[in-house]
Amino acid sequence: MKEFIIKIISVFIILVTISCSEDTIDLEGLGSVKGKVVKKGTNEPLENVKISTNPSSSTVFTNKDGVYKLDNVPSGEYSLSGQREGLSAVFKPITVLSGKELEVVLEMDIETASNRPPSAATLSIPTDNAIDLPVEVKLVWSASDPDKDVLSYKVSLRNEDNSNIEIFENITDTTYTLSGLSYGVKYFWQVSTSDDINDPVNSNIYAFKTASAPNNRIIFTRLVNGNSVIYSAEEVGTTQIALTPETKNSFRPRRNPFTKKIAFLQSVGSQIHLFTMNEDGSQIKQVTSTIGVSGFNLEEIDFSWDANGSKILFPNQDKLYTINVDGSGLSLVYQTTGNLITEVDKNENTGVIALKTNDLNGYSVQIFTIDGAGTIQNTILTGVTGAAGGINLSVDGTKLLYCQDMSGSENSTYRQLDTRVFIYDFGTTTSTDLSTDRTAGTNDLDPRFSPNEASIIFVNTSNDGISAKTVYTVPILDLDDRTKVLDNATMPDWE
Repeated sequence: MKEFIIKIISVFIILVTISCSEDTIDLEGLGSVKGKVVKKGTNEPLENVKISTNPSSSTVFTNKDGVYKLDNVPSGEYSLSGQREGLSAVFKPITVLSGKELEVVLEMDIETASNRPPSAATLSIPTDNAIDLPVEVKLVWSASDPDKDVLSYKVSLRNEDNSNIEIFENITDTTYTLSGLSYGVKYFWQVSTSDDINDPVNSNIYAFKTASAPNNRIIFTRLVNGNSVIYSAEEVGTTQIALTPETKNSFRPRRNPFTKKIAFLQSVGSQIHLFTMNEDGSQIKQVTSTIGVSGFNLEEIDFSWDANGSKILFPNQDKLYTINVDGSGLSLVYQTTGNLITEVDKNENTGVIALKTNDLNGYSVQIFTIDGAGTIQNTILTGVTGAAGGINLSVDGTKLLYCQDMSGSENSTYRQLDTRVFIYDFGTTTSTDLSTDRTAGTNDLDPRFSPNEASIIFVNTSNDGISAKTVYTVPILDLDDRTKVLDNATMPDWE
């Protein structure tokens, strides 16, 4: 009996021991892993990152806040990974404990973090400190990238006259042509190279200087893409240079040979204002502001230099004003008793001012001269029907050019049918027709004296009112010798 009891006790102890062992050892316990995935350097949450473990347990994706959670992960040692297209995969060792929640933050970077930057561009054309270049310059450079990335370029340009920097971006070739440069100006250029991965790399800075402006003595306007653009040209008409941009409506240029400036009219909103610029088109400055230039027809309005280039005379409806070229000193010079002032020209030597006035329709024309006090001196044209204008005084003040429609036609479109150029002699008070060789059915318009006054320059066009305009010259003493100078041109000036 005693032996039996001993056996029972032994079995009980063994069972208790086994039971205690099962309570303290749990090889299949579960834990969890949670955390957040952010962009390296900015801590920006990253969405849709694939989170998994190795050995494999389960896979989840981060939400819009970059948050993830892996549940029911068997306890043990793992490598936690984060993967998403465009980002470098990350791996982090972790230990999952039974019944515990592990928190792990993963930082991810773009795949190109190891990408190398491009080399700085090597500038080749034009060579550094090149001189006498045209106002259109082709820039050439070379560049390379150690990772063979596609490169783009940015050209920065400035000049010695101001601190403004022009930027030309998104260039995909290693050449770029600069246009619209100014004559006689030193420019500085630099190329920035980008692989769209690393920070852009700047080249050295090179310099070049454009040639001096050619002596283009003729200036005129031409319609380009709906705007009037001012050009200069040689007297033979071969070299033509645009002086104003196509984006601005600029017209009626008048050159002053003493100051080497060109005054002109330009649209500013719904108004027309006076501007000046250098002979090469640089240094454009607005002169008028509070009172602009206005009249019955903007294509007919003309103004005049005054005081050897320090002032400008201009019309505004029935009033004649003078203003300093810096925009100061606006002053009323003369006012009519009703008609509009459309054109003005002043002789610097005599102080005589020639005016052309007309009614609201451009007719009832009067052409006369006044002195500095506004007193009428001579009347050249009055009491006639039809259009007239284009006044220009000779340098000695003894003669006046003008044009007149001899048909006497007056219509709502201001169409002229038989307009001829005349020269009026103040001594004899007679007018001489200079359009004796004019083709029938055409008009001669906008006459101006040549610099030596042996010839005139003018516009000829069909009287249909829509045909192209052509600029001619003709010697005053040989009216049969007309010479075509410019096609598709108008409003010439020859100084």
